[in-house]
Amino acid sequence: MTPTRKKLNPIKILLEVIYFTVLALILLVFLAPLLWMLLNSFKTPLQIIKLPPDLIFTPTLDNFINVFRYQNFAQYIWNSILIAAGSTGLGLLIGLPAAHSIARYKQRLFGVMILIARIVPGITFLIPLYIIYRQLGLIDTYLSLILSHALVTLPFIVWVMVPFFEAIPHELEEAARVDGASILQTFIQIVLPISGPGIVTSSILAFVFSWNNFMFSIVLATNKTKTVPVAIYNFISYAQIDWGGLMAAAVLITLPVLILALLTQRYIVAGLTAGAVKG
Repeated sequence: MTPTRKKLNPIKILLEVIYFTVLALILLVFLAPLLWMLLNSFKTPLQIIKLPPDLIFTPTLDNFINVFRYQNFAQYIWNSILIAAGSTGLGLLIGLPAAHSIARYKQRLFGVMILIARIVPGITFLIPLYIIYRQLGLIDTYLSLILSHALVTLPFIVWVMVPFFEAIPHELEEAARVDGASILQTFIQIVLPISGPGIVTSSILAFVFSWNNFMFSIVLATNKTKTVPVAIYNFISYAQIDWGGLMAAAVLITLPVLILALLTQRYIVAGLTAGAVKG
């Protein structure tokens, strides 16, 4: 017997074609600026401003070389790494116990206050922080920027971690307490290992938010502690714009975050999904 062929459903095929066409258009809209930035970073200044633009050209690394040779960009990258890592670490140090306290003891008022701090625009804190740091002599220091960026990372970490802590059975902590463990020992040895996916997720996203932060750095930092989002202004002057250097610097700013997101996307998706389901 010859096997019967399954009839193709023309409506289903049409819907799939429409779906993938719309998906391709959406991806094109979001990826076009990134691809355009990447292409222009390998062009000469004349090729960048040429109309119509050249899609096929001989790439050059001069823009990237000039970024490090004339703009001290390596120092700015180091500043961003140090500040983002410091603010993320501080956010974890304070945010994890705070999130556990909100989850276990139903401190709703405390949670609302953290949420308000997350919602309020950062510029609201900028002038008071500037006045305080100026009086303390902390302007243009890593400490001032780490503390300022913690205003972004801390509330985010708290609200990502609350669902994870709420999902942990009370019996596990109670059993540890019966065995003689203190509250701190229970938190470190029982709660934190179980909440590993959430900690990884919140750490990565908090680092990215701090890395991309522009507002605090432009006011509180100068050449000593300037971060990469602010350093990109070095390529814009009153007379001209160094488009090649600007594009190369933008690629260097985006590349670490993009690589981090690609390498850890599995953990981010798993962590956010677990938190959503458990919460």
